[in-house]
Amino acid sequence: MSYFTDEPEHIALLRQTIKRFVDAEMPRELVRQWDREHRSPPELFRKLADLGVCGLTVDEEYGGQGRDLVAAVAVIEELARRGGAAVGPFIHCTFYGGINISENGSEEQKRELLPKLARGELLFAYGLTEPDVGGDLASVKTSCVRTDDGKKLIINGSKRWCTGAEFAHYIYCLVRTGPEEARYKNLSFVLIPKGTAGVSLHPIDHINIRYTLSSDVVFEDAEISSDMIVGGEAGWQTGWNMLAGEALDVEKLEITAYTLGVACAAVEDAWQYAQERVQFGKPISGHQAVRHELVEARTKLQACRHMLYHATWLANERRPCSVETSMAKLFVADTSVEIALICQRVMGAYGLCGEYDMERYVRDLLGMPIVGGSSNMQKNNIANRLGLRA
Repeated sequence: MSYFTDEPEHIALLRQTIKRFVDAEMPRELVRQWDREHRSPPELFRKLADLGVCGLTVDEEYGGQGRDLVAAVAVIEELARRGGAAVGPFIHCTFYGGINISENGSEEQKRELLPKLARGELLFAYGLTEPDVGGDLASVKTSCVRTDDGKKLIINGSKRWCTGAEFAHYIYCLVRTGPEEARYKNLSFVLIPKGTAGVSLHPIDHINIRYTLSSDVVFEDAEISSDMIVGGEAGWQTGWNMLAGEALDVEKLEITAYTLGVACAAVEDAWQYAQERVQFGKPISGHQAVRHELVEARTKLQACRHMLYHATWLANERRPCSVETSMAKLFVADTSVEIALICQRVMGAYGLCGEYDMERYVRDLLGMPIVGGSSNMQKNNIANRLGLRA
């Protein structure tokens, strides 16, 4: 079995719970307002966390529900159908935080942080890319050096597109901790606590995924404890192994689930609109051109769903899945753009109007082949993992 046709009962029930939450707490007009304001109300995530879903990426030993990536991905999909206001913080907690600390943290870090993450009390942000470093993360320039007594770390440099840095309790930051020429062997991850002196944020405006701002984060002699090395002393200079490990494969799943959820919403809205909009004496869903467009969108959506949940099942079973997660990220991101544009055409001018959600769906989906590892990077990953000769 590589993919389930009939969803397990606990996941079907979980979807119903999330749907009820969305209907009760995320009315469409409020979601549009939050999108315009680049914000997600903290109380919204608090109510979501109270449902217990933040423990889906944390083992029971550390206060979680037990690792269930399929369930966590289903939560993302359902939340994303109504925009990023709740799904964004959920990802920052369960994936940026829960997965990375579960996979890479020291035992002390796991016991300190994972129970809080499982309760939804902590949010993480990624500090990976830099002004001159995108996909080539081995070239990061942000430096981290130890003080003479080894108890403190001094960080200098900058990170770009650090989404959620303004609300995150920790920035999960990739830094260079060795000689510049020691490529792949000079990297570490550190946790930058909120409020650290010498850290400044510089927001960047952007058109999509607007549950929060992305920021340039500048470090000027920012000082943190050496206890903040992810993985403890064993994590020093092993950042590349963490990047190439399981956590990065799982990271591709959360953004793909987000993408699928938005694409689902676009199809559902266009499907309903086409049956309500009357032209030439009948609903436009009765015109063959529109019918074919909608069926094409639904067919593409079904393919996206299978790609995502097959890769998620492999990851949850801890089977090799680097190729499948990259394929899912590539296919769903690119195909969802096609789906969004089909649905926008069905709605015509109303698909461009701020009074409808379609224009937000299109904005969000246009960015998905770029964020979370671009489509071209996924193609490179797939070719390399499958041994295609260069």
